[in-house]
Amino acid sequence: MSGPVWIDAEQVRARVSPDAARRLLHEALLAGFDPADDPPRTAAPAGAGQVLLMPATVGGASGVKVLTVAPDNPAVGLPRIQAWYVLFDTETLTPTTLIEGTSLTNLRTPAVSMLGVDALCAADVDTVVFLGSGPQTLAHAEALLTIRQPRRAVLHARNRARATASADEITALGLPCTVVDRAGLPGAVGTAELIVVCTSAAEPVLAGEWVSDGACVVVIGSHEPDRRELDAALMGRSLVVVEDVATALREAGDVILAIAEGTLTEADLHPIRQVVRGEVTRATDRPNVFKTVGMGWQDLVIAAEVSLS
Repeated sequence: MSGPVWIDAEQVRARVSPDAARRLLHEALLAGFDPADDPPRTAAPAGAGQVLLMPATVGGASGVKVLTVAPDNPAVGLPRIQAWYVLFDTETLTPTTLIEGTSLTNLRTPAVSMLGVDALCAADVDTVVFLGSGPQTLAHAEALLTIRQPRRAVLHARNRARATASADEITALGLPCTVVDRAGLPGAVGTAELIVVCTSAAEPVLAGEWVSDGACVVVIGSHEPDRRELDAALMGRSLVVVEDVATALREAGDVILAIAEGTLTEADLHPIRQVVRGEVTRATDRPNVFKTVGMGWQDLVIAAEVSLS
């Protein structure tokens, strides 16, 4: 018996575009898939980080993503997150396809974010603010331009050199982007219709009073219950959308810590499935927050398409 087909990072990017990835997730939710049925992610300590497993079955497809998270890797020139995806024949559970998973993650994560942006962000965007200078910042900018046409972008990151490099890459996409320091961040956020938070921060990098009513805030940085990028005040005054309520209560520190501090309740959480299906709509009298942690079904839906394209 021959081994699984190998699909490398270049092939992943060539076979499924950022907008196609978003549409695949949208179609899966409209077709009736409920993320509440997704198996929980499992994580085990390993070395200086974690090894994570994300299994899923959607329709006739089954697979698992195996990924490692090593926080110190960027200091030695390696990715913080590295991953591989294995697709199986659902009937026999025979491995059929092995996919380079970091590129899949870099495609999936902004696709999920854009599900929220498409429903929770104003149609006309003058300013988008990006927090963070890693690969997901550029990936989100590229995905955003398939559904919105901002007039300008503002970027903030702790490392000025990396911030400038990321801003230049975003500008090269056709979205003029400037760098702002911490002192200028509140003003930039206050005028933005969309704020995309892609950091590895453990403490809030965005204060609730900075964000205008009607603005959309997408938060992707962490899947750990003790880390957050938004403060409890912002979570408490916002329409809060998550991928799945039970998953958010396990993994989303922004949600868990806000509930612990009394500004948010479980009843305040709305699953993205309801938003996509039109059962929950964008708020204009308060901010809209979409907090994601990443789920196995999302990788599987896109991986299955990658294997067929």
